[in-house]
Amino acid sequence: MIGWTEILGLTAGVFTTAAVTPQIWKAWKTKEVDDVSPGMFFVLITGLALWVTYGVITKDIPIIATNGVAFMLNSFMLFLIYRYREKS
Repeated sequence: MIGWTEILGLTAGVFTTAAVTPQIWKAWKTKEVDDVSPGMFFVLITGLALWVTYGVITKDIPIIATNGVAFMLNSFMLFLIYRYREKS
């Protein structure tokens, strides 16, 4: 049976993972990313990779799942930044 702490962790993970989706959607639709910081996404992706590693070590499925998905979404956003960034 899943306890309330696991439900809390999964809920928090879902919200933090989903936070980037509006930015991805906007970048995808408008192809405008000049005001988005690639450095912030690089630091975030590094942190997410470390969280996934921690989750694997501690065998914490909510941490692995939510941070793994967040890692992929934020990596895709970083890809969009470099794909659509105007060359100066």
